[in-house]
Amino acid sequence: MSSFDSYFRQFRTALRFLLTATVVLGLGYPATVWGVGQLAAPAQANGSLVPVDGAPAASALLAQSPQDGLGAAWFHPRPSAAKWDPAASGASNLGPNDPALATAMAAARAEVARLEGVPESQVPSDAVTASASGLDPQISPAYADLQVPRIAQATGLSPDAIRTLIVARTSSGLEALLGQPSVNVTLLNLDLARLEAARK
Repeated sequence: MSSFDSYFRQFRTALRFLLTATVVLGLGYPATVWGVGQLAAPAQANGSLVPVDGAPAASALLAQSPQDGLGAAWFHPRPSAAKWDPAASGASNLGPNDPALATAMAAARAEVARLEGVPESQVPSDAVTASASGLDPQISPAYADLQVPRIAQATGLSPDAIRTLIVARTSSGLEALLGQPSVNVTLLNLDLARLEAARK
């Protein structure tokens, strides 16, 4: 067998492998993952978009910046090292013994205490610590409850009505099996907006 025939045979083998890998890994695998996602968790696979008046208003998977209209009248999410930018998702990478982290947490604790009108000792830890993604919409029920007086004063809604929204959005049972009960602040703010709209 000539060297040309040997090279040509190797080329055909490599080409067949490339085409097979392209079909299996480039088409078959993504299509399978997409199909499983659509069957098992269609809402999450499609971004968990929440419509308002027929148009997507937010994703239940993403927190929104307090600066994006979330002033005194809205629930605030956890701090974000990514500044709530999905394109920059990530943590600060500061270790637990890093002085910069301690300084940032102290500043955040003082700001939350000032905003909510409570002593710093009453500020929950999730109010001053960011999630790994910087986009986590979950806050603790304690942090949500801490914000009730501010929101009630800003909106004129009763604290009891606002706390009813918190209870409705608090995960429990199977949802909280792998962690502590939490409240989706994005969905909570949408509920709050609906409650305010219904009152007008």
